[in-house]
Amino acid sequence: MKFLSYLKDQWSMILGWLFFVGLTIFVMWLAPNIIIDWGTVGYLALIQGVFLIFYLFVNYLSKRRWWGKLANLQQTSPLQNYLSGSHTEEEKLVEEYINQLIREHQTVMQEAITNQQDQKDYIDSWVHEIKVPLAASELLVRSIEFDIDDQKYTLLENELAKINEYVEQVLYYARLDSFSKDYLIQEYELKSIIQPVMRSQANYFIQKNLRYEIVGEDQRVLTDAKWVTFIFKQILSNAIKYTPDNKEIIISIEKGKSGVSLAIKDTGIGIPKEDLARIFDKGFTGTNGRLSKTHSTGLGLYLAKSLAEKIGIELIAESTEGEGTTMTLFFPILNFYNEKR
Repeated sequence: MKFLSYLKDQWSMILGWLFFVGLTIFVMWLAPNIIIDWGTVGYLALIQGVFLIFYLFVNYLSKRRWWGKLANLQQTSPLQNYLSGSHTEEEKLVEEYINQLIREHQTVMQEAITNQQDQKDYIDSWVHEIKVPLAASELLVRSIEFDIDDQKYTLLENELAKINEYVEQVLYYARLDSFSKDYLIQEYELKSIIQPVMRSQANYFIQKNLRYEIVGEDQRVLTDAKWVTFIFKQILSNAIKYTPDNKEIIISIEKGKSGVSLAIKDTGIGIPKEDLARIFDKGFTGTNGRLSKTHSTGLGLYLAKSLAEKIGIELIAESTEGEGTTMTLFFPILNFYNEKR
């Protein structure tokens, strides 16, 4: 706090001093036996004023240390480091109050962290447990493949695949905060990552009679294959979902000076201009998600964007309503890695 700001806070004391000096002079003036020497009165007022300023300045210096500690507490970790160094009773009262707030905050934060960890552990456990009946269901469906017609069999396979995808979304959502413990950056050929995903979506391509084409030469990128597989799958799933029957999805790979681009271009319904800026927001389904017959959770693109940022990939969306959407994953070239090689 600056000295002028401090003086503003002491206005009542300054006004009280002025009132006291004025009252003293007035009483002396009323007294019949006292001859007032205005020069002496002015001199006394000046001395009192100097003493007042000296007191205010010394008091300001003593409090400035305290205010400095409060400012540092606010700038560093306001709810982690305890306050200390109080001298006056007022400062001790403030110190105790702030430290009590910090203790309560730390208790609440620890409870929240514990609850969050318990919830994450439960989700991880649930995901692994649910995979057992899902795997059993897949085996059961395969065992009756020749007992039901092809259309029903394909529908059953697709519905089980959707359940698997939603379970996978839950698992990756739960792992967002602990991402740093579960990634491995290596060099991969891009097609070795995307082609298994394309094969996993074959039923959807067949069901909607969609064509796809991979354009461009294969490129090596430095990334985490597991996370990129999930990201690419979310984008491809959206492209299939919002592309009408008998249309085409084009996947292009292109190498530039600063990195490699992987673009997924569909010929679907496109994204309204007013929705484009929000498609990566958590829970945002947009106009298409609300009007489409396919159910949208609003989590797929949010997870794709969040995970892409964590592994240093840029995810860019471009779309023209009624014409289609292009989602581009940009893998930057890491110069320090190439230099070490």
